[in-house]
Order: sequence, then structure tokens, then C-alpha cells
Amino acid sequence: MRPPVLDPLFAPLTSLKGIGPKLVKPFGKLLDRAEPRVIDLLFHLPYAAIDRRARPKLSEVQADTIATVKVEVDRHIPGRGRAPFKVIASDDTNTVEIVYFNIPRDRIETMLPVGETRYLSGHIGLYDGRLQMVHPDRVLDEKGLADLPEVEPVHSLTEGLGAGIVRRAATGAVARLAELPEWQDAAFVAAREFPSFTAALRLLHGPAEPSDVAPESRLRARLAYDELLAHQLALVLMRSEMKREAGRNNSGDGRLRAKIEAALPFQLTNSQRKALDEIGHDLADETRMLRLLQGDVGSGKTVVALLAAAAAIEAGRQAAIMAPTEILARQHYARIAPLADAAGIRYAILTGRERGPARDKLLEELAAGGIDLLIGTHAIFQVGVEFRDLGFAVVDEQHRFGVHQRLALAAKGDAVDFLVMTATPIPRTLVLTYFGDMDVSELREKPAGRSPIDTRTVSLDRLDEVVDAVGRAVADGARAYWICPLIEESELVDLAAAEDRFRYLKERFGKKVGLVHGRMRATERDEAMADFASGKTPVLVSTTVVEVGVDVPEATVMVIEQAERFGLAQLHQLRGRVGRGRDQSTCLLLYKAPLGETARRRLAKMRETDDGFEIAEEDLALRGEGEVLGTRQSGLPGFRIARPELHRDLLETARKDAALIASRDPALETERGRALRLLLHLFDRDEAVRLIDAG
Repeated sequence: MRPPVLDPLFAPLTSLKGIGPKLVKPFGKLLDRAEPRVIDLLFHLPYAAIDRRARPKLSEVQADTIATVKVEVDRHIPGRGRAPFKVIASDDTNTVEIVYFNIPRDRIETMLPVGETRYLSGHIGLYDGRLQMVHPDRVLDEKGLADLPEVEPVHSLTEGLGAGIVRRAATGAVARLAELPEWQDAAFVAAREFPSFTAALRLLHGPAEPSDVAPESRLRARLAYDELLAHQLALVLMRSEMKREAGRNNSGDGRLRAKIEAALPFQLTNSQRKALDEIGHDLADETRMLRLLQGDVGSGKTVVALLAAAAAIEAGRQAAIMAPTEILARQHYARIAPLADAAGIRYAILTGRERGPARDKLLEELAAGGIDLLIGTHAIFQVGVEFRDLGFAVVDEQHRFGVHQRLALAAKGDAVDFLVMTATPIPRTLVLTYFGDMDVSELREKPAGRSPIDTRTVSLDRLDEVVDAVGRAVADGARAYWICPLIEESELVDLAAAEDRFRYLKERFGKKVGLVHGRMRATERDEAMADFASGKTPVLVSTTVVEVGVDVPEATVMVIEQAERFGLAQLHQLRGRVGRGRDQSTCLLLYKAPLGETARRRLAKMRETDDGFEIAEEDLALRGEGEVLGTRQSGLPGFRIARPELHRDLLETARKDAALIASRDPALETERGRALRLLLHLFDRDEAVRLIDAG
């Protein structure tokens, strides 16, 4: 149960004065929540502030500054044709020209009646030697001036919401704030000169200085630390909950693993062996395993996952591998099948496509223990899927799943050991941020025999030359991906669409061209991928649906159209679809000139290196954590205030503090512990509170 003191903050936004039902949708879009709450608006912090404290006489005004001036309206000069409407106003020292374009005359005359005193606030400049203010931000009388904030916060907006509406709503939200008990360590707060949580929010939405809202301000740092501590504390409490439940020895005797290794067409890399040693140690331990395996593109994570699963199967238990998409699940199945056959492991696949009697039979076998290894999508953790004794689970591309899905899968067995995998190398800062509850293994080597990929940047003006080059490669027996950023033409975004490019290339190469995109039915996608893999259609036009995991060793050409539109990590993932065999591979990054500075840096980094970990660090520097991990679309807790690239020192402190709290007060029952429960609720980490209450 959420403590009643927080109820005013978790009330719907419509409980604030002036927020009617019509504003719910635009506020929902702005705050990224279908039914926005007061707390969501409080955490929508201003990104800048306008200093309106300068109140000079007109003779003292400095050109090209923001000023608030007291004037008397002298006369109106209506514009003719396209000329602007001008208002001449003055004080006892000088005159100012107020200029309006495309504003109805009667509205201007109402705002600025001749002979009246008004206060104008806005940007003031010189035009032909005369003071001029174009479209003042504010035109106020005495009463309006009294309400004008001297330092005005500036919030990001969305369609349907003006600055005034958001500012007034935020003021109403701030009024709901009650003083809350301090949950941070007193000595730490004093050393950092942090205000209280409530004071920080009040000052950010009503700044005293423009610097108050700066990203590096101590007010933001205070709230960032609150958010980081809430997240780290939730992670460590959930991890200790897992550890509290007794594990089981899943280490096996090695007989199946030996058969799998013997069937491999390559030697395991040192990285793979090290990761397997770490996993083996976890499996033998009496506490439950929760380990993150992150590897660069093509570093062999699937083999590590299979060998780890084989250890649990040797111990008489069942294993599951869960992938975020059907394409990826079926690909894992295809890769694993020959190795599982060699070892005598009984395996099956379960996705949304398996239905009817075949699905019923599969579930029956699974419950009876006739299947050792189940590969599939989120269909695996749905109701009705029962294992005889699930002991080991692999979650591939963890950032596409939330903690809830992991818990749902864990509930399918007793003391399930977890291996979480990602093919997107993650910067160390973000590993600590998002996977702080996990031990980490890294695969930094590529299997022997893979040649480096020749990466080049080519202007879209040379499209015909690129098409000719693809034609020559296909004539020599190669296979080529052609990646487009959108599925269909958009009037708003001038991007080459996959369907248009498919038609264009089909005119050139005929039936040799296939098409894959996310809106196709799964069966159609699989068929198109199979045609590409077999060589029936050696050119595959695709959206980023091929980004993760698709494996066609014969593919040696990757063309990425409008590459400047993609993030670095995504470009790296796409490039990793080629260079998977022994033949020389090429990646052509087509860009539309002129390039901005960020895009230029991105494409240069792609040419310089194929080290995914180095690329991930650069991506973080260029885009920030929310974009790097795609938290807007994923199960990850995208931070609203904290920015790991900016608050690294606070992140480390929060990790240590969370670990200390969990060791001293695991049930959060002390005075500080009870205050920390409020913190967890405020940042939507209720799951951790429920766990300790249930435990």
C-alpha cells in the first residue's frame, strides 16, 4: 500500500485546477504516460529559465537582451498590405517600437490601448537605430506584473500545450508537495549542500536564478541522486530476495557439453571459456544465478548459452531460452538444433505460431519432462506453459523485456538460474545503472577465421554506382542486405522507404530481390528470410528488423541507406549481419549531404573501429542513455531526471549506499528505512516494496 502522504502526488493530473479532460491527451504525450499524474508533471523539470529581473528605463536598455520595461502607449500605426502593425510607446527617457505580424488589429488595440501604462517583457533590440520589441513575450498591467516570475522556467512542450498552461499546471502541482521525511544520509546531504527533496522541486519549478535549472545544478543533482538511489535500492533488494531463496546445484557432469564442443566447427575463444567458467561456478553455487552475458556482434553468445543450458540438463533439470521476436527465436532454434542433436538433447520451439493439437502435445511433453530445452518468445511464460523442473533460463536481448517478464519466467520453476544476454555492448556506466543486480561476463573476441569488414561512407548522390556495385557482387555469387529506415513513405520525413526501394531494385534485378519489414506476417517474414538464406533472392531489402541476431554467413554486402539517421549502436548491429563467414565483407553507409557534426562523428567512428564496446561508449557520449538503450520503447526504467553520463559519481555512491542499506535494514523498518519506502514509491519502484513486504 502506498502511504497516504503521497496520495496528492499520485492523483490524476485532472485534479489540478485548469486541467480538463481535453488536456489529458496532450499532457499524456508530453509526460509519456496515458493517464498522467501530478508526480509526472513534477518530474517534468524545466530545461532552461528566462531572466526577467532586468527592469531598466528605456535609455538604459542594452540591445539584444531580455528586459521588462514600463511604458505609456502613445499611438498605433496599422500596417498596409504585408507591413506589420506597429505600436509606439515611451517612458520619460526614450521611445520603443512594438511590432506585430499577422495579429488582428482589435486584439492589439485591446492589449495596448492608447494612453494606458503597460509593462512589456521580451527581447529588445535596435532596428535602424531605434529600440524595437517584436512580439513581446508579455504585455501586462500592474496586476499582471505582480504575478510575473522574475526568473521564468521554460518546460519542453508538445502540440496542444502552450508554455503558460504547463507552467501554471506545474505551479499547481508544486502546491501539492508536503514536507517529507529525509531519506538520504544526513552527512551526505550536508557535504553536498543538497536541499530537501521538496525544496529542490519547488526551486526547480520556481527558480531564483537561471542557473538553478542547469543540468549540473545542485537542485537537479539532489533529485538525480534520489532517482538513482531508488533504482539501485530496488535492484539490490530484488537481488537479495533472489539470493534469499535457496538455489540448487545445476552444474552437471559435463557429458553433454563435451558432445556439443566436439560438434562445434570452431574452437571456443578465450572469452567464451572464461564466461563458461564464471557461469559454471554460479551453477554449482547454492544461491541462484543472475548473470549478464554481453558480447559484441558475432562473438558467440548462443553457444555459451547452449553449453550453460546443457549443464543444467545434465543435472536432470530443464532449460529455456527466450528471445524477443519470432525471427530471433527461430534462428536460435536453427543454430542450436544440430548441436543439440549431436548431444542427444530433446528440444522444441514455442512461439505464437504454435497452435492447436501440436501446441497441446508440446505442452504435455514439456510438463512430463519429455523436452529438455524449450526455445521461444514471451509465449514461454504465459499461463498454461508448465515445466516438469525448470532450472535454467536464458533471456536474450534483456532490454526488450522488463523485470516483470523475468519474474514471470522465474515462477515457472524452482530456484531458476538466470543468464541474461545482450548483443548490444553496453557502456560500463549503464551496466551499473540498469544491470546493477547482475554479475557480468563479457565476450570481446570474435571466433577465429572472420575477416574484418571494409566499411565505407558514400553520398546518396552516387546511388547508381552503389546499385551497380551490388549488381556485380550478386553476379559473383554474393548476398546483399539493403537497409532502409522506414516501411512506407511519410509526408513529414523525407526518408527512402523500404517498399519504394524494393520496387526500384526489382526493376533492376527482377526476382532476385526480397523484402522484409516488421508489418509483414511472421510466416511471410520467415519465408523471405529463407529465400535470402538459400540464395533464391540474393538481395534483401529490409527495415531494421534484421538488426539483431539474423545469421546468414553467405551475406557479404551491407548497404545502409541514410545511415546518418541511425544511432551508432544500431549501425554496428546492422553491420554485424555481414562478416559472419570467411569471405571478405563490405558495409556501405549511404548518407544524405550535408552532414551535421554528430552524424559526421558517428560515421567516422564506424569507419575507425569495429569494437562494439568502444562504439557503445561513443554512442553514450553522443546521445545519452535514453537513446542508447532505447528506453522509451523498452522495459528499461528510462530515467526522468538522472543522466548517467552526467551523474556518474552519484551513480557509484548510490550503488554503495543501496548495498549498505540492504545489508543493515533489508526490510526497511528503521526510521530511514520507512522514509526510503516513500522514495521507492515516488520513483515507481513499488515492486521492491511489495517484495520486502511479502518476504
